[in-house]
Amino acid sequence: MKLKTFLSSSLALAISTSFAANAADDRYVIQVDNSKKGVVKALAKKLGGDIKLDSEGFIVAKFAGKDLAAVKGLLNNPHVQLVEADQRRYPMAMYNDDLGDAMQEQLTPYAVYQSKANQVSFNSQAGMKVCVIDSGLDRSNSDFNWGAITGDNDSGTGNWDENGGPHGTHVAGTVGAADNNVGVVGMAPGVDMHIIKVFNASGWGYSSDLAHATNLCEQAGANIISMSLGGGGANNTESNAFANFTANGGLVVAAAGNDGNSVRSYPAGYESVMMIGANDADNNIADFSQFPSCTAGRGKNATFDETICVEVTAGGVDTLSTYPAGMATSANMSADSQAYATSAMENTGSASGAAYYMGTAEAVDSSANGKICVIDRGNISFHDKVQNCENSGGLGAIIVNNEAGMLYGTLGETNATSIPAVGADFADRSSLIAASSASVSVDASDYGFMSGTSMATPAVSGIAALVWSNHSSCTGTDIREALKASATDSGASGHDVYFGYGIVDAVAADAYLTANGCGGTTPPPEPEPEPCKGNGPRCR
Repeated sequence: MKLKTFLSSSLALAISTSFAANAADDRYVIQVDNSKKGVVKALAKKLGGDIKLDSEGFIVAKFAGKDLAAVKGLLNNPHVQLVEADQRRYPMAMYNDDLGDAMQEQLTPYAVYQSKANQVSFNSQAGMKVCVIDSGLDRSNSDFNWGAITGDNDSGTGNWDENGGPHGTHVAGTVGAADNNVGVVGMAPGVDMHIIKVFNASGWGYSSDLAHATNLCEQAGANIISMSLGGGGANNTESNAFANFTANGGLVVAAAGNDGNSVRSYPAGYESVMMIGANDADNNIADFSQFPSCTAGRGKNATFDETICVEVTAGGVDTLSTYPAGMATSANMSADSQAYATSAMENTGSASGAAYYMGTAEAVDSSANGKICVIDRGNISFHDKVQNCENSGGLGAIIVNNEAGMLYGTLGETNATSIPAVGADFADRSSLIAASSASVSVDASDYGFMSGTSMATPAVSGIAALVWSNHSSCTGTDIREALKASATDSGASGHDVYFGYGIVDAVAADAYLTANGCGGTTPPPEPEPEPCKGNGPRCR
């Protein structure tokens, strides 16, 4: 997995790409001839308008508590050409996390929407149990149905409910964080889980550890094993353990790997294990997601085998989930009382004040004294930008990306700054630069982001439990086939080495099993050619 230390729970952006007027903003665009703008601005102010923007051929004003018809009536003036609602606009991501603070309310991660897991009800009476083999699930996070979670302690790795790093807690939250009005919600909310802590203090284990853990999972009555881990080289003992679990009716799910190459990682590379790749919120393959060939053997003996390559993908880029208490950071940022999506950089604390646009902040600027610095990315390090803001007397820093998307970053290993610093999306640059006031805060949080096929894997494990709970007579192999047969085709048309059959779809998988029953098989795809070896996936 790729762990981001620059975490945020003040999340993006829009859930839909269709937009409606948001009357709550009370902002209106007023078209006016430039020569008469002064007259109209004065009129708007006299009538209670708060001027937010003065631009070529129009102004923007906020009329608190007034709807569009009322504002049109107020501005019934020959110099006013048009009055219309100032619509909100968002980056065009297909799926996004809910906007808010997971410490105060429940948020739904984008992958839940993307996979349609929120449209299928979890049957908690079906006896589903997911065994998570990882770094432990820390009991300090309350966003779980702890009465339904068990685990095994290990003399080498310690207690299963004490974290060996945040990875295992993050993974478990994606599988089954509770639907309890706070934090996040998992793919199969509140599902029974059994936790096996296999990582030692150095952050690694052995294939034998996994073989033993598989036996413990089976003894605990698990239906599904979820492993967000891997490494090079096959191991027969390990392989046999997974094959036996599968033969006994279970499902084993593992991560493809994060090196962005065609190397086959294990245990995902075993035939009995379902290999999972990662996609982003826009249905694109993640640049780190490994894509091993589906070809077994060589030369004349080469055959196509879909079980040794990526079978499906799920959201695994900037995935929001649970952390051990206080081990993540969250950020909030607003300008002119409007909340914006943001990412925490460093330095906990909060600050509010007048906003000051500091350009790229390459030097101390006394005009920033006592203000929130709005800074463009570029030319010098993030640390030096924040340092120059602080040395200028700035109270906090907002660094705006210089390319599409949110700015994620840190202030380096030798951070000498102390003021709260956050990143901002390039799409919000104009509004932030024009703002007259701003507020920023960075706080410790129990929720944060990680990226990797490690994050996509528990998503599929949770979706498998969700779907299986409504078709409990099926075997793990039946569920595996249904997830492949019903996946949303992405990337190159048909089966490919990056997406496999496509992005997992809970609604479609449920419908597939309802229509076809257990025991269906996925039609074999045509063998695809070896992937292009040029610049990135599909040589785009």
